Amino acid sequence: MRVWCSLALGLGLLLPAACGDSTSVDLPPLEIRLQQVFGSAAGLSSPIDLQAPPGDSRLFIAERPGRIRVVQGGVLQTTPFLDISSRVTVQGEAGLLSFAFDPQYSTNGFVYVHFVENTSTFGDIVVERYQVSSTNPNVLQTPGTGVIRISHPDANNHYGGRVAFGPDGMLYLSAGDGGGGNNQFMHAQDAGSHLGKLMRIDVSALPYTIPADNPVWPNNVGQNENWAIGLRNPFRYAFDSGQLYIADVGQDQREEIDVVSASAPGLNYGWSVMEGLRCFPNGGQCSMTGLTLPVYDYDHGGGRCAIIGGYVYRGAAIPELQGQYLFSDLCTGFVRSLSLQNNVATVSEAPNVNVGTPLSFGQDGFGEVYVLTADKRVLRIAR
Repeated sequence: MRVWCSLALGLGLLLPAACGDSTSVDLPPLEIRLQQVFGSAAGLSSPIDLQAPPGDSRLFIAERPGRIRVVQGGVLQTTPFLDISSRVTVQGEAGLLSFAFDPQYSTNGFVYVHFVENTSTFGDIVVERYQVSSTNPNVLQTPGTGVIRISHPDANNHYGGRVAFGPDGMLYLSAGDGGGGNNQFMHAQDAGSHLGKLMRIDVSALPYTIPADNPVWPNNVGQNENWAIGLRNPFRYAFDSGQLYIADVGQDQREEIDVVSASAPGLNYGWSVMEGLRCFPNGGQCSMTGLTLPVYDYDHGGGRCAIIGGYVYRGAAIPELQGQYLFSDLCTGFVRSLSLQNNVATVSEAPNVNVGTPLSFGQDGFGEVYVLTADKRVLRIAR
């Protein structure tokens, strides 16, 4: 196994599998640079998500071991926004993976936190709701209230994912296929399982309810929390202007980006019938009937190994970047953008720009986009 494969495995985002190779394709240039917000010595531990309420000048940075930190006035605060590190497992790909501010955060103070809890061999995928303190806007009250718990009993990889609110006000959660390799536990195409899925629930009151317009799945499964099936390890997804962008990590051949209407229910993204735009395994024969194909995929040539999905840029600092979806790769650290016209993807790559080993993207309260890295840096996409 090549050195870059071993590095990726150690960082816990790539399936233990052989790594592919092919010829790189020259891409048009993306004119951006990276501006360092925090360096490796700033004191962050495995930064894995960055969010903020709309219009809020603070940054909130999740650390994979189980904390959310606050940056105010450019200063990383000592007291965490939330610390649940005693409950979080970080084995394999687990950890505190993401969080989301309620669309009504300014009035209700709710934050939804997505993590893997150390309650079983490989942990459970958990989402809990917390409320901001009435006396300190930089601290969440504990304990939180449970929202949803998903068993992940088979392996310590492919947890997904992200928790986020859609344009419809519903809470979405993506989960990986349960881990291992080759969809060996057969969760991704099983509409009765929550693994390998994008889920959608109504959290306007707890306990949550299943929205009436969630799809009804065939084979006697009926309606449940699942909004879409056939995902391998969606890392990550994002909403923009009524569309849904999903970056789904492939096995050992293809990485993919799916772009669909955010209001389209019941889609099947194909894993493990397909990996990217190829039939799985080995690009053989398969039926694509009923599958939603990616708008873009790329191979593992040049050391590429696992897509890291970002956001559609909606900030003010780079007007010419408006409407372009930003993403990277765990092993090569490129920064690319994708734009769609008539469902045809145009992809550009920033020359001489490399983030090292990206763990995640983030977005602040003004639409500016950030990259969080394995060496504990926070970088802003800049003009």
